[in-house]
Amino acid sequence: MAQYELQRKIKIKWSPDFAYAIGLITSDGYLASNGRHIGFVSKEIELIENFKSALSLNNKVTPCASIKPPYRKWFVVKFGDKVFYQFLNKIGLSRTKSKIIKSVKVPRKFFVDFTRGLFDGDGSFYSYWDKRWPKSFGFKLSFASASPDFINWLKGELSCLYGVKGYIHKGDGVLNLEYVKGDSKRLFCVMYEKKSILYLERKYQKMKMAIEQDEVLGLSYLQKHQRAPG
Repeated sequence: MAQYELQRKIKIKWSPDFAYAIGLITSDGYLASNGRHIGFVSKEIELIENFKSALSLNNKVTPCASIKPPYRKWFVVKFGDKVFYQFLNKIGLSRTKSKIIKSVKVPRKFFVDFTRGLFDGDGSFYSYWDKRWPKSFGFKLSFASASPDFINWLKGELSCLYGVKGYIHKGDGVLNLEYVKGDSKRLFCVMYEKKSILYLERKYQKMKMAIEQDEVLGLSYLQKHQRAPG
């Protein structure tokens, strides 16, 4: 009798798209208790399609909606792959990852793509006027996680690789790793430096417009861009 071989749906090979998908799974994905199924959840269909494209999936997307207020809509795509599930376990992801995740083993070469996936999944960006100075246009980029170990690990990795500092603040049930203007610009530049990459258009355009607006309205001597190491 031929030896049973596990079905492989996902090609496990590090690349910009693969690392981006790992970032999405780390932020808004889930691993089922059966040791086989993996899913990704998002309110934005574009992000669902990005996820499918990154892993070359053709699985059906399921729309969902709450039946009680506040009424919300979201999309889910899930698939089964025991080998990929085991791979995710080996690099640091588990079924109850939200609060216990410590780190994710990602090759340095593709860490920026992993970071972009995290940002598209659980990251945020907002701009504001700082009332302390006239014409002081500011903005912040942040990553959210319920795990203190993970958010501290991410802070250290981003600091080491890209020379950004970051500040950790407690939010509503999560920790937020925030970056001020200069560091936000730096992260924007490295996250979107490559050509032909996957990203959420809405977040990219929001950051791009704020940076362009800052060139006109911001004060150049406030929160200057920090040079990356090396």
